[in-house]
Amino acid sequence: MSSGYGYSFPALRGTQAGHEYYVAMCPLSVLPKLFVFDEAGIPAELRAQRQLNHARIPEITRYILENRGDYAFSAITASLDSEVRFEAMPESEGGSSIGRLYIPMTAKFIINDGQHRRAAIEKALETQPELGSETIAVVFYTDVGLKRTQQLFADLNKHAIRPTKSLGILYDYRDPLARLACDLSVKVQFFKGMVETEKTTISNRSIKLFTLNGIYEATGALLGKHKESSITETEAKLAYQFWVTLGRAMPEWQLAAERKVSSAELRQQFVHVHSVALHAIGIAGLSLIKQRPKDWQTHLLKLRLVDWHRTSEVWEGKAILNGQMSKARQNVHLTAIYLMEFLGLKVDKPSL
Repeated sequence: MSSGYGYSFPALRGTQAGHEYYVAMCPLSVLPKLFVFDEAGIPAELRAQRQLNHARIPEITRYILENRGDYAFSAITASLDSEVRFEAMPESEGGSSIGRLYIPMTAKFIINDGQHRRAAIEKALETQPELGSETIAVVFYTDVGLKRTQQLFADLNKHAIRPTKSLGILYDYRDPLARLACDLSVKVQFFKGMVETEKTTISNRSIKLFTLNGIYEATGALLGKHKESSITETEAKLAYQFWVTLGRAMPEWQLAAERKVSSAELRQQFVHVHSVALHAIGIAGLSLIKQRPKDWQTHLLKLRLVDWHRTSEVWEGKAILNGQMSKARQNVHLTAIYLMEFLGLKVDKPSL
């Protein structure tokens, strides 16, 4: 480097599509100084990234600060517009692929993937400067013009698929409500073996009757809890008792659990096996327990008298819209109100 000044990182060198790239370990304290290019106000056709969504930053920052012992970030991907120098380690096991990357201080950087992680890390450093000694992997692509950089952004995001809500709940060990939903799915007799844990929809060929996401939302509504809310042992037991009691009011659930009727047939014929009804029952259950704390179980069993057939006119405009099941907030709301009225409860405005 002609100037003699620059950045130096331990790195790995690789090749993709005939181009060299480098994976470097970057201290968190250096990250905000390295990537300072502000693209705000520049038209999209001249940018290489989406504009920063500032609403996402506080959530990611909290994730870092509240999980100091086990937070994890994937690599940031960036492009730089200058030549670099890579010095391979002598006699390294990886041959010429392991060494040190030198980047001139005059180089300009553009983040192709990870701008929100970078912004959140900067915010977290303001609260806990000691984070600065920790590192994050950065994948550097060199000598790429804006046209290739934009294509790189498109390629990185084109094949990125967010996990389904059910799968996210299954693997989330930080959210108490997610752990409770998973426990209920294997402990409640009518849920055991009948819960789809990977998808948020159930195919006609599946033997599953409920989705894990549906149980999560319904249980959250029942307890008045949201994502990452704390849940006491008493509340967990209450949720278990509620769903066990409800199962006794749903004979079709028992038939499905005993494989005496197909799940597909139940979904075609009944409302109570769909997420919109489960969520609405959770909302109505919260009001039931508040208004009938001593005998809520007896009142809950009255739901066996509801005509749950999809052909019943009562569901059109509530759980059903134009002949199709609807999980829209308004439909969940209206279904919950109907169930509250059926149970003789004072109708509160359901919290969705």
